[in-house]
Amino acid sequence: MTTAVTHATTAAPLAALLPARRGKPWTVGPAPYSIRNHAPTSRISDGRRALIVVEEGNRVELYADRPDDFPVTPDAVVDSTDPVSVATLAARALRWILPQLDAEAILAMAQESGPDEEPWQRVMRHKGSLLVELGFDLINHGAYPVPADRPGCMARKADHAEGWGHPLAMERPDGPGLMWTAASGAEWGVWSHGAGGTFSLMYDGPLHGLYGALPVLLPPLGGHVSTDAGSPFTRNLTDRFPQLRPVGADEVEFGGYQDLNGWVVLPSTADLDATPDDGTGVCANFGPVGVDFLLAAAAHLV
Repeated sequence: MTTAVTHATTAAPLAALLPARRGKPWTVGPAPYSIRNHAPTSRISDGRRALIVVEEGNRVELYADRPDDFPVTPDAVVDSTDPVSVATLAARALRWILPQLDAEAILAMAQESGPDEEPWQRVMRHKGSLLVELGFDLINHGAYPVPADRPGCMARKADHAEGWGHPLAMERPDGPGLMWTAASGAEWGVWSHGAGGTFSLMYDGPLHGLYGALPVLLPPLGGHVSTDAGSPFTRNLTDRFPQLRPVGADEVEFGGYQDLNGWVVLPSTADLDATPDDGTGVCANFGPVGVDFLLAAAAHLV
């Protein structure tokens, strides 16, 4: 194969939208191989992960660059004539591609653990270092994060869910976490789940404290339309954010396979008797999220 000599013009603006991990920005370089003959191709990297950008006419393809693995199917495809095409690629990278690469790196790290350290200990230690990086970034945005074991909101949600036989009652964080208080008085938290490279983002506070974060957390509006279904509580949210869908009188959700998903719920069904407003207290959970996504969203979580 021959190395592409023409750079993809999308590469530099895409690299600029990805957060610098540990102060190391993404940079653009030549691709080590050509995926499509004569198509402008570039490789962007932060020194640990890399992505390949290919442009063919108005079609822009994004591939995860893995060692010893020639990419065949693009991880994301956009039309360059779309004004938000670069932002769409960045969102796909932050929501799915980079967490996948992190999970693969963590799995490899676990397999290399020595006799004095169990694989899960190595994984949790590494995920703890990711939380330290996030914590310093939150401090830069004016927050004061502190280590935490389990969110109170999640405990109330689990108790409520158990009363309803809800599968979310089984959710429990299994690793290190951080909590901090936002300007709205709400509590945000990030907790590790599983052996992969992802976390759960949780919220406990008034509805209005979510309004600035939901546009970042939710998928693009796309073909979503608001619905009259649900209760006064769910309609209060779905009217503002049509990406949300009611799943009960006290809960809305969004997302699906291969994307960030989440829910917003009243912590007690007794709250259904009150007329919802911006001060109504809610619990919310969003995940799985990688540390890159959290760093990119940090300014909206304080």
